[in-house]
Amino acid sequence: MNHARSATVPIEPQFLSRTSPRAFTGEAVTRTQLEQIVEAARWAPSASNLQPWHFAYALHGDAHWEAFSTIPNEFNRRWCLNAGALIVLLSNPEASAGKHAFDTGCAWGFMALQAQALGLATHAMAGIDTEAARRVLQLPDHWTVQALVAVGQRGDVSTLPPDLAEREVPSPRKPLAEILTAGPWTA
Repeated sequence: MNHARSATVPIEPQFLSRTSPRAFTGEAVTRTQLEQIVEAARWAPSASNLQPWHFAYALHGDAHWEAFSTIPNEFNRRWCLNAGALIVLLSNPEASAGKHAFDTGCAWGFMALQAQALGLATHAMAGIDTEAARRVLQLPDHWTVQALVAVGQRGDVSTLPPDLAEREVPSPRKPLAEILTAGPWTA
């Protein structure tokens, strides 16, 4: 079966080759790699340049890993604990009311593309226990937990439970004509 992605119009190949795998090797991401990924996020566009984001992380096997392993929900814990790092994406609504989640999402996109450029895979997940994240991070009330990102070396699909292995293919996207409108909304 061919799972290659194709674009409607020409775009940079990095956008088609980026996927969100669940199979990771368990090899730790280095602090240098993690800093490169977050450095790219630092340069993401931000409304009024407020940069309302923060990234908290644990590297596989470090002193924070066990605590961070309580953040993903049970379904995601089955695969994401084989990642080389876990990064919690946080946003500050007080810094940028109404735009904090949008800006942090853009920063996440920059992170994903930088990780890919380093030969690493990323998988962001909303299936998390936000209260566990708040406890683990000792988070001040004004910060919002947006997502958890698994980062690492892509692993062999055969290491996944069968129900997850069958989903380990590049996901399709809606056709361009379905998401692009010239002028007023016509859906």
